[in-house]
Amino acid sequence: MNSSYGLISWLIIGALAGWLGSKIMGTDARQGWLANIVIGIFGAVVGGYLARVLFGVSSTSSNGLLMSFVVALAGACLVIFAWTTMSRRRA
Repeated sequence: MNSSYGLISWLIIGALAGWLGSKIMGTDARQGWLANIVIGIFGAVVGGYLARVLFGVSSTSSNGLLMSFVVALAGACLVIFAWTTMSRRRA
């Protein structure tokens, strides 16, 4: 697969995972589309790392797009949870 398609796939999966994660966590009204993409991509990295370490699951393309999305979504929700928890402590 072309590397530009890989980057575009990461952006699309990240945006969708970040948006859906923000809907699930109830933070969609506070963040825009750019924050959704950033949180989704960061969540995909965090989720991929945790899935590999804790469960031995790889979210690479060999496991399919759905697995990559599920891992990214779980990671995005985890990142949003951590961010809101830290934000409340500071306030």
